Parts: sequence; structure tokens; C-alpha cells
Amino acid sequence: MTRAPLEIRNRDARRLWLHAQGLSATPTGPLDLGAMIRDLGFVQLDSIRVVSRAHHHILWSRNQNYREPMLDRLMRKERGVFEHFTHDASVIPMDFYPNWRRQFRRLEKKVRGWEWHRGMLDEDGRAWIVDRIRQEGPLSTKAFDTKVEGPREMWRRPPHKLALDYMWYAGELSTSHRENFTKFYDLTERVIPGHHREDELPDHEQVDWLCREALTRIAFGSEGDIQRFWDAASLAEVKDWAGNQTRLVPVRIEGADGKWTTALAPEDIETRLEAAPAPTSRLRILNPFDPVIRDRTRLLRLFGFDYRIEIFVPAAKRQWGYYVYPLLEGDRMVGRIEVKADRAAGTLTLERIWSEAGIAWTGARDARLEAELARFARLAGVDTVVRNQHLKLDLPSR
Repeated sequence: MTRAPLEIRNRDARRLWLHAQGLSATPTGPLDLGAMIRDLGFVQLDSIRVVSRAHHHILWSRNQNYREPMLDRLMRKERGVFEHFTHDASVIPMDFYPNWRRQFRRLEKKVRGWEWHRGMLDEDGRAWIVDRIRQEGPLSTKAFDTKVEGPREMWRRPPHKLALDYMWYAGELSTSHRENFTKFYDLTERVIPGHHREDELPDHEQVDWLCREALTRIAFGSEGDIQRFWDAASLAEVKDWAGNQTRLVPVRIEGADGKWTTALAPEDIETRLEAAPAPTSRLRILNPFDPVIRDRTRLLRLFGFDYRIEIFVPAAKRQWGYYVYPLLEGDRMVGRIEVKADRAAGTLTLERIWSEAGIAWTGARDARLEAELARFARLAGVDTVVRNQHLKLDLPSR
């Protein structure tokens, strides 16, 4: 007998998704940074610092006792996380390392096929880099001075940079730490504890782990959603995995527009639905790279929130701004803001506010934003929140 799909209404789907992503509870209380990253699966790294870099902001959104030096300490001193590539550069719990071995092989093969990567140092040149790191300790790209040969196109990188990247993708070198976001490479044996390096798992076990753990963290999703979570297995591998599972639950998810889509869920989905609490009513400033925001299609489907980051859009063509933060209140996206920190001046400036359609920007809601801005300022290490003298509330056209 074919099992009828479980139907999940839109508000329940949002509640379940926010809870799975650690955004239901008020972000206070004791902080276990390692457990937080383990629950998320990974945290994306990004170099842009308008207020605080994405990885710090993502962690702060889940517990506002978090401060920026904590992640460096977890990586550099405690070795609680390692850095590698999911859909982008990310920090990943160290315990997950044995299930990441095939990703090193996948990316090593992919990098070798990149046309622009063929200018890297040869095997002897890479051995020279490794020998220097072995003798001198962790080094950044600034420790080497090989030059680009031929035309100096913007996208071209010097041979030593390409070689360091290649060995990092392949797992031969690992990130020791970062200083002002500059990556320092070290021998993997000096970064990754031996028992994790020595634990060899068959590929099929790693794929099974990747799929199960992805579905746990997204709560429900298509095979494509599962694949995109880590981006460490192919869609064909995920489909093959799903086709051999007997305990997955078929579900239908109602979107914000009332349309239904089919998905898969873990076997305990009904228990999870009952246990997922209503999200806190606190107004939250989310990062553009937050896991809840990053998948723009899922975000639009569940919340009716059409968001694009415009850092690569020419200023004259931007609809919103260079780096605009979504606002979450309860289970709704209520608006977006443009805000900038000036650490030298000690200020956080609110530049613009946009309200979503159907959202009244009341005095009470504005007061909640003001309180959140004050908390956000503390993450950036500034003490004064100011509003642009030309600030206006941009209401959507209806």
C-alpha cells in the first residue's frame, strides 16, 4: 500500500524550519559553540564585514552571547572545527572529518580540471611549499612570491596561490587559523587529530551520512534540497540513496502562496512537528548568508520573501543596497534594513528601512528594531546606534 503524503501547512512548515535551524528560541542563555555548529552542520565563511562577518553574525543570531574571538579559539586552540568547502568555504565540526574524506577526493579531481588552475606549481613546486610549512609552521599566501606569467587578467592567481588552494581542496593542507580573515595553511597532520585522519569509511557510508544528516537539518526537502545542503555528493547519488530508503516520509508542503510541493522528511517528522515550538516574537536581524536566507528559492516558497544580495550588482542597478539585512519577527519576514558599522568611530548607523507588503511599521515594531540594533552593535564592538538623518521608511508598492 502506498503511503499518503503527510500535509504540512505553511505556518507549520515555517515553524519546523526555523526550529531546525536554531532560530525559534530567544537567542540567550548558556553558549556551547561547538554544539551550535554541530546542530547547523556547518557555518559559511565570508570576508565582507559591513557590521560583522557572516560567520560571526550567523552564530550570534542563535546566541547573542557569542563574540567574534570565540570561533578563532575553537579552531586554533581547541581544534573543535576544521575548514573546508561545502557550497562555499565553511567551518565544519571536527567530528565530521571522517565523513568528509570523499569530498577531498571529489574536489581534488574537480580542481585539476579547472582551466584557470593549470598555472599552479608542479609537483616539485608543491613539495617545496610543503617543506617550507613543515619547517616554518603555518604560512599564508603572503609568505610566497611567485608571479603570474603572461597576461595579467583580473581572475588569474600566482602559481603558489593556486598550489596552496589545490592542496587545501585535496586535504593535503588544512587551515590552521585566520588572521584578519587571511588563511594560514599548515600540514593536515598538525591540524586534524590522528583518530579522525585514520578513520576510513567506505564511500557508501559517507553518502548515507551526508544525506541523513542533511535531511535532519532541513527537516523536509526535495532530493535537490538534500544535495545542496552540503554539496558533497552528486544529485544522482542522493537520488540513489533516497530510492533505497524505506523510512523516509513523503510530505506535501504548503507554500506562502498556497501552492503545494512534494518533499521527503525523516521518519520522526510528526514527532518533530509536535515538538517544534512557536518562534520567539523578538525581531531578528539576519545575515544574507544565514542558512535560512541562503536558499533563495526555499525562502520565497516558505515565507514569500523575495531576497537577493546585491554586492555584485552595479550601484545604479541595485533595487535595495550593497548589503541589506532581512528582518525576521516570529515566523514572518517583516522587512529589510541597510546598516553599517564604523568601528573607529564607535557607531552603528541605520541607513534605510524597507517594510514588506502587508506589514505595518508601528512604533512598537520600530522599538523592537531599535533594541535589536543595540544588541547588534555590541557584537560589532561599538556603543552608539544612530539613524541616518535622511532615513525614511520605504513601503512596498501595493
